[in-house]
Amino acid sequence: MDSKEKPNQSEEPFTSYGHYTYLDYLHWQMDEMVELIKGKVFRAAAAPRRIHQEILLEMARIFADHLDQHPCKVFIAPFDVRLPKDSNLPEKIDTVVQPDICVVCDRSKLDDRGCLGAPDLVVEILSPGNNQKELKQKYDIYEESGVKEYWIIHPDEQTLLVYRLINGAYQPTRLFTHGDLVHSQVITGFKLNISDLFKSSEDK
Repeated sequence: MDSKEKPNQSEEPFTSYGHYTYLDYLHWQMDEMVELIKGKVFRAAAAPRRIHQEILLEMARIFADHLDQHPCKVFIAPFDVRLPKDSNLPEKIDTVVQPDICVVCDRSKLDDRGCLGAPDLVVEILSPGNNQKELKQKYDIYEESGVKEYWIIHPDEQTLLVYRLINGAYQPTRLFTHGDLVHSQVITGFKLNISDLFKSSEDK
């Protein structure tokens, strides 16, 4: 069924068929967070766990401290990132995601609705219900869209894996864990001590 044929655009979308766009997305009225990946709807399984939120806030704080007086800006979910393929028109964009954290250095990509185009760096914090989506679906679209660095944090294992875009394809780093110092090749001078990232969740 074409998106133009769906009668009630404000109603909850069906995920078993159809191809949705950002224009459809703008009309939906739902309480839970949803994302569009290549026209398909993905819903958040449940509210994030406490450890997820603690790591998100700590990671965002570390970025924000470093980016003070810096042209790059950090954003946390919910924050719409539209990833156009052939056109910037709302009816043509079929991928709209809400990364846990994203860093955008090209401010021309920012508007009142979020970010139009690939952020420079994206961080996803894994949850039990969304590992497959983060590792497969989002990996593919971030690579295709030109996200330069894709960071995946595993809260339970307390590890970080970084994918760096090299010649259009992601190359993984080794798995970082406690005691490791991680440098970003996208954000000048940025470095992260993995032990600092997980310290807040261990203290409670």
